[in-house]
Amino acid sequence: MQRILRNHRGERLDFAFHPGREGDRRLVAIAHGVTSHKDRPWLTALSDALGKRGIASVRFTYSGNGASEGRYEDVSISKEVDDLGAVLEALSDRDVIYAGHSMGGAVGVLRASRDIRLRGLVSLAGMVHVQSFMQRWFGNLRPGIDVQFDKPQCPLTAQFLADAAAIGDVLAPAARVRVPWLLVHGTSDELVPFQDALDAQRANPRHTTLLEIPGADHRFTGCEVEVAEKVAAWCARL
Repeated sequence: MQRILRNHRGERLDFAFHPGREGDRRLVAIAHGVTSHKDRPWLTALSDALGKRGIASVRFTYSGNGASEGRYEDVSISKEVDDLGAVLEALSDRDVIYAGHSMGGAVGVLRASRDIRLRGLVSLAGMVHVQSFMQRWFGNLRPGIDVQFDKPQCPLTAQFLADAAAIGDVLAPAARVRVPWLLVHGTSDELVPFQDALDAQRANPRHTTLLEIPGADHRFTGCEVEVAEKVAAWCARL
């Protein structure tokens, strides 16, 4: 694994590498959702669970977020899709499975729909109806003035909203995914409705497996380890 990971703009991406069993080419690239970073409990738990099975992982933070370089004002789903492409280039000697949480799930669908380098896809509370999410949570905010989820370091921009509006939803790209795809979603998700997972599965019934987590919220609070173990077991079977 490289010591420094950069996107195509030259911005350094913060990451943590967890080695696996020697000789095992599998690696799970793990990424976060909107306004977040690589060190959230449900992501670190997944790295731990994969390590127990000898599977390497890389948790990374998209540019403009957390400790990665770049401005949050430049963050968009499309930019993160490009960031993920740069990560895959850096991992060209590996068989990569991507696991993305929330908005990172939408990023994964868009990348997997057109990139043959991915060998598997995991959507953790993955966002499908992108524009609906933005309207629901940010529709009453003022770009350039207000911030996302009351985080001063995450200003809302017109560019972010325009990019989401152009995407609309990821149902058409979802239908083009041709790798094994695990959908993991809590039935009590307060940010991204469980219906998003159902719609993704309906768009691609051939390649998807739905793992329903009864009563779980968007962050899988209280069941992070349980979810991680189930996802790691699925990855181990690929």
